Amino acid sequence: MKKVLAMITTLALSASLLAGCGTNDNTEGSSGDASNEKVTLSVWGMGEEAKTLPKIAEQFTAENPNIEIKVQALPWDQGHEKLLTAIASKKGPDVVQMGTSWIPEFADAGALADLAPYVEQYPELKQEHFYDGAVEAGTYEDKYVSVPWYVETRVLYYRTDLLKEAGYDQAPQNWEELSDAAQKLAARGDGKYGMSIDPKEQSLGFMFARQNGAEWFTPDGQPDFANDKFVEAVEYINSFYQNGSAPKDLGLDIIPAFKEGILPMFISGPWMIKLIQDQAADIDGKWSMAVLPKKENNTSLLGGSNLSIFEYSKNKDAAAKFVAYMSKAETQLKWMEFTSSLPAATAAWEDESLKNNEFYKVIGEQLNAAVPMPVITAWSQISQSYVKHFEVIYRNNVDVKKELEALNAEAVKFMK
Repeated sequence: MKKVLAMITTLALSASLLAGCGTNDNTEGSSGDASNEKVTLSVWGMGEEAKTLPKIAEQFTAENPNIEIKVQALPWDQGHEKLLTAIASKKGPDVVQMGTSWIPEFADAGALADLAPYVEQYPELKQEHFYDGAVEAGTYEDKYVSVPWYVETRVLYYRTDLLKEAGYDQAPQNWEELSDAAQKLAARGDGKYGMSIDPKEQSLGFMFARQNGAEWFTPDGQPDFANDKFVEAVEYINSFYQNGSAPKDLGLDIIPAFKEGILPMFISGPWMIKLIQDQAADIDGKWSMAVLPKKENNTSLLGGSNLSIFEYSKNKDAAAKFVAYMSKAETQLKWMEFTSSLPAATAAWEDESLKNNEFYKVIGEQLNAAVPMPVITAWSQISQSYVKHFEVIYRNNVDVKKELEALNAEAVKFMK
């Protein structure tokens, strides 16, 4: 929080120089109610997909001609600073797309409005309509500050033909089978591996620790990343590097390596489906997807994006109406049609386009066992610190417990 406030204070000095930041001084309908009074909403979307938002906005305004939507698409690497500037000036968007990892920071800074007062008026916002993990990601200190919009999770991709040659007629079901299959696949010869485990993927160690039943924090909220179950999980991941099942220095593009059978298993998200279909069409029918192998559980990471109402918006009522529209299952299905982003509303998963798709069925099943990273402001620093310490572990095969104790000491400082 101190870091955020310091940045906001600095940005506040130059906030008056920012032009066109938002519509909060809207002269038409500054009360922002969703009546017949004309209202202009500023919506900030992130990344390339946000350029498609005007298509959805057009459908909304066709039904609500008194509300005009102005979409600003921001690159992800610029969105964070723009939001800090908006907080400093108290002039920003009415609605903003939030990556789930951003929510704790901006909620802690008081930038995200509590959505609870709008739930009765707009039942689409009810938390029960979304995956539990997505709801958790949008909740900060018991406040409902961000509505689930689209979701993603991690699953296992694998070459069915090569796994069968290694003695597996189906995907590995548990940790023991995953390790065994990876070693058998790596034994095919030089330059062949069992699976890809990206050491720079911040979430993987924590995800495996969850699967091993590890608690990340003590009952009084202190970091606990060196407990026995956490250590055991990291030792398990490290074993893939040490026995040659996974390459320490990848240097390979995952799709060509998957196609050639160099890396016949990997863990990733739903965006890989289309990439494989487009770039490796000749292995069609020779690969599949499965939920993650289980230890005590098979919990995966939940990511995606949410929609929030900016606390300083003067158009909160109209903003809530727009966010509610975006929360409808049918709207999220239309968004999936435009962008391939998967809906957060569980009702959308009853649609034939998802229900009867062999790949999306796996994603939908895994989403029932998917949890976001902790909704705390220090998490970004903690996860980056994990990557640093894990590099020492897998490159040098050092004592895992000692290295995680060093991580834990840093985490304690980050949370002060």
